[in-house]
Amino acid sequence: MSTISEATHEEGQVAMPFELKADHCGISVPDLESSIVWYCDMLGFSVEQRFTVEVVPFKAVFLRHGDFRIELFEVPGAAPLPEERRYPNQDLRTHGTKHIAFVVQDVRAVFAELKRRGVDIAMDVFMLEGMSPGGFIRDNAGNLIELLESQKR
Repeated sequence: MSTISEATHEEGQVAMPFELKADHCGISVPDLESSIVWYCDMLGFSVEQRFTVEVVPFKAVFLRHGDFRIELFEVPGAAPLPEERRYPNQDLRTHGTKHIAFVVQDVRAVFAELKRRGVDIAMDVFMLEGMSPGGFIRDNAGNLIELLESQKR
């Protein structure tokens, strides 16, 4: 039986006997090649490594942008993304991972450029009290991506 720390989590980070560092986010897509083009052309990623896993089977690629990587994978016969997962306010009603988020310097300027490029806007720039402005776009397969304005922390 495990116990949960009695520490107040809002007060600060709980000391752990190991280090965690984000490595990548995995996204299942229906067409690997068109998704590679989308992430490279629309968000500036570059191909780092292609590979296949025959036991599943699937083909995949790691894309890199700075210190962050995305693993895109295409699995033959995979179920399509449900329609409600394409809308931020509806997607929250389903448990599981919701989206990836990127910080940008000027979210309104980035949205203007992405609109010019034809990117599908899921939720235009909005403000929440005490938070940076942000908004949601969809990749070419309908997966949600949040863009947030950089905030001094």
